[in-house]
Amino acid sequence: MTDVKSSSTGQGPSADQAPARALHTGISDPRTLVMRNLRQSGIFVALVVIVALFAVLTDGVSLSPGNITNIVLQYSYILVLAIGMVIVIIGGHIDLSVGSVVALTGSVSAVLVIQQGHPWWLGVLAALAVGLAVGAWHGFWVAYAGIPAFIVTLAGMLLFRGLTLRVLDNISLSPFPAEYQRIAAGFLNGLLGGQGFDAFTLLIGGVAVAGYAVSGFRTRVARIRYQQPVESFPLFVARVVLVGAVVMYFAWQLAHARGLPIVLIVLAVLVLAYGLLTRRTVFGRQVYAIGGNLPAAMLSGVKVRTVNFWVFVNMGFLSAVAGIIYSSRSNGAQPAAGNMFELDAIAAAFIGGAAVTGGVGTVVGAMVGGLIMAVMSNGMQLMGVDQSMQSVVKGLVLLVAVAFDVYNKRRAGASR
Repeated sequence: MTDVKSSSTGQGPSADQAPARALHTGISDPRTLVMRNLRQSGIFVALVVIVALFAVLTDGVSLSPGNITNIVLQYSYILVLAIGMVIVIIGGHIDLSVGSVVALTGSVSAVLVIQQGHPWWLGVLAALAVGLAVGAWHGFWVAYAGIPAFIVTLAGMLLFRGLTLRVLDNISLSPFPAEYQRIAAGFLNGLLGGQGFDAFTLLIGGVAVAGYAVSGFRTRVARIRYQQPVESFPLFVARVVLVGAVVMYFAWQLAHARGLPIVLIVLAVLVLAYGLLTRRTVFGRQVYAIGGNLPAAMLSGVKVRTVNFWVFVNMGFLSAVAGIIYSSRSNGAQPAAGNMFELDAIAAAFIGGAAVTGGVGTVVGAMVGGLIMAVMSNGMQLMGVDQSMQSVVKGLVLLVAVAFDVYNKRRAGASR
């Protein structure tokens, strides 16, 4: 095992020394690295095990090009909701209304585009505006009126479900024009050609792997500069190669199906943007501070009310994005749309490592948690498992994830 050493000044490696040290410094014991961050490493291991399990149980059908494409299309809106939900949970709150907001925003878009004949893009803008307004409504009552988010959003769940029924007049509307349908069901295929596969999809996969490698190395250099523990360089390379292989396999399967789904591009942009927001901005650090220790955050000068307000505005915005994707995917709007979506989003956040008490969680973790739920649901559907049994399994997985979080907290407390 090799430890990070400080420079002769006692302030850690300088800016010039850090890149060189990044090639020769770090912990070489994988078990030590795993145990340092058991919460995050555990969910990645769980995802790999679940994918492998259902690949065996379905005789490889779950990893076929067509099925992987279907997973992306069918669960993209849950992953969008999970991004917003994990930020809400990090801030120490909960949002029970997102399913109703998905239904309301989709119904507003449907009325404008299908019933009244307006352009498809006007329906998108109207849905986003409604989502922002809903978020501001929740944010006002939580941040400025001081009502707990659980109560505010529970009321919102009922309120916006009722408004959905009024907007749709208790009927379903369909179909959307082809341009609107392409948001969730369209593909980019043939832009660069390819013999039996889409070369553009493979190119995007390669760019993603290169970006991951460069970002990982820069993070490694920064951590060494501030004398934080990192894995040894061979282990770093092995991790990049492993992730790259998984991403390129995923891209290869998509390239042999229908190409790159447009909704996957939307999701990737959101993940990158919110990953930067939570890790690299003042707002993101303030959300963690509020959820981790509210009194300390207030004493540090954090404008708690303002931050909480924008957390819920953001949740409303992402609920609208999910509503647009869902209505596009289903090619219409229904009064019962979005039912139980909030529970799937909350489950994704908790399974992905978010703490029940707030202050802990990542966007990437929420994505992995959402993928675990998606792979489980898809795999059980392929196996013909009864819907009631699927709910039982999902409930048990959520319970185990939260119990694991509680266990980690007790173990950390006992070791102090």
